[in-house]
Amino acid sequence: MNKEILKQNLREIPDFPIPGILFYDVTTLFKSAECLQGMIDELYKMYKDKGVTKVVGIESRGFILGAALAARLGAGFVMARKPGKLPAEVMEETYAKEYGTDTIQIHKDAINEHDVVLLHDDLLATGGTMAATDRLVKKCGAKKIFINFVIELEKLNGRKAFDEDVEITTLLKL
Repeated sequence: MNKEILKQNLREIPDFPIPGILFYDVTTLFKSAECLQGMIDELYKMYKDKGVTKVVGIESRGFILGAALAARLGAGFVMARKPGKLPAEVMEETYAKEYGTDTIQIHKDAINEHDVVLLHDDLLATGGTMAATDRLVKKCGAKKIFINFVIELEKLNGRKAFDEDVEITTLLKL
């Protein structure tokens, strides 16, 4: 995928959500048909031969490409959500993030020991949300876990939140 297309379609919002933060708004990547299709195509190429049986999308922007990619891969889609959003029995993990703490949940029966799982979200900053989701999926006994982000903010060193043997891919590093 042409990384310039991603850069051209990515909106930067200074001082959001607090002063001093440069927020990368990925919603503009999704509104461009060329950019959206390019991301789906690129992700499919990256994971089509990995045996993925479930894609886990992290609330809420991870749902967009996560669900599209799951459909393209012929895999199931699992939502990782904030507390109170999932109706059945859940597993949860609390974690630190850039602006405080939060909790992420998945349905207890969403993943099993036969699943090869791709975890997907829009942005790797400090890695807290994804690392918590990775721990949840490991508790489910997944056979293999891959991790993907659309964008990685390299200066925040988010990869340090994961074990060195975790395979992490991104479409764009900033």
